[in-house]
Amino acid sequence: MKAVLDHIGIAVEDIDKALAFYKDALGLEVEAPEEVPTERVRARSVPVGGPVLELLEATAPDSAIATYISKRGPGIHHVTLRVEDLRAALAQLKDRGVRLVNSEPRPGAGGSLVAFIHPSAAQGVLVELKQRADSHVRLDVKRLTFGDLQLTVLHDGPFRLDGGAMFGVVPRPLWEKLTPPDERNRVQLAMRPLLVEASWGRMIVDCGAGDKMAAKQVDIYGLDRTCALDQALAHAGLTSESIDFALATHLHFDHFGGATMVADGVLRPRFSRARYLIRAAEWEDATHPHERNRASYLQEDFVPLKAMGVVDFFSDDSVIKPGVRVERTGGHTGQHQIVYIESGGRTGVFVVDLIPTTAHLQDPWVMAYDLFPMDTLAFKKRFIREAIEREYLIFFEHDPKVAAGYIREKNGKRFVEQVL
Repeated sequence: MKAVLDHIGIAVEDIDKALAFYKDALGLEVEAPEEVPTERVRARSVPVGGPVLELLEATAPDSAIATYISKRGPGIHHVTLRVEDLRAALAQLKDRGVRLVNSEPRPGAGGSLVAFIHPSAAQGVLVELKQRADSHVRLDVKRLTFGDLQLTVLHDGPFRLDGGAMFGVVPRPLWEKLTPPDERNRVQLAMRPLLVEASWGRMIVDCGAGDKMAAKQVDIYGLDRTCALDQALAHAGLTSESIDFALATHLHFDHFGGATMVADGVLRPRFSRARYLIRAAEWEDATHPHERNRASYLQEDFVPLKAMGVVDFFSDDSVIKPGVRVERTGGHTGQHQIVYIESGGRTGVFVVDLIPTTAHLQDPWVMAYDLFPMDTLAFKKRFIREAIEREYLIFFEHDPKVAAGYIREKNGKRFVEQVL
């Protein structure tokens, strides 16, 4: 195990007052605040030329930081060492009889995984081990107030698909500049469900691939389940039991595979309290697949839901819940749809596989996976012009680094102004 110093955690009673010293007196740069619900703290990172000072303020009276301050007052709380493989590091420490606070990784700030070593094993020092999120994928959970709605970008971990299939007729010398492939010609992607919270409840739009795939498929698609949807929900202070509605944009495995799970050898709904909202025509296509789409429609992902009486079907473009409406695009599948989020005079659009990543902004950059590519092209041309003119906030489900942003155009070239 190789470990390097990542940061020093400093417990403070009031971050704003602490910044009067670190930012104003010392003139140090301070990064944007981040809340870590699993630890019940608010964090501000202060880079100091390599390792970072991390200021930590409790957000709940029972948090570890609040307890520390009540006993010892403000000061250095822990030292964090960064490792490449946290699970391997914990296994090595267990074998050596080292006392641990956490025997399994927990979600940390910035999409990282963390675990603590007990102070008794480190001469009275609380040591945190940290594994950074994949440098090619941002797995952080971000919240955004959107009018009367609260939006949270979740994740179900990274995965990979064939680069040629992702970019269709676009030659590799063009797309590989934006999305470098691995040795198996696969490009790195993310799965980012969107959580909408409102007075009517909590809705998750899509839910990733889940954990039912066999080892062969996990290898083919490069699925990394180290930090997936359950961890993302926990980072947001929620569980699968917190979800009231699960809306499917379409029923491909990387979008709705997480709708079901295996428990005690039986397939069950992943969100036990939820109603599953599915377009009826998409259900018809998914349950009658053909040679071209059979590999994407895995029946165990959705068929059990109907048998258990938890599916509500809808037929047309419609308002699903106040502030949430769907519009069929076709193209990728015959019934593929995008989701509009509208509140407080603002519009956000979860564009799904119409524009899977920020590398797909140009009109002809259409996936070979699309069953009806000319339908994709026609809708995409109209939609992107509208999105630019009306300043829609675009949520990208598969981009490995950009979760949301505004599409801009300058001198005939399109780009994304990143927000999340």
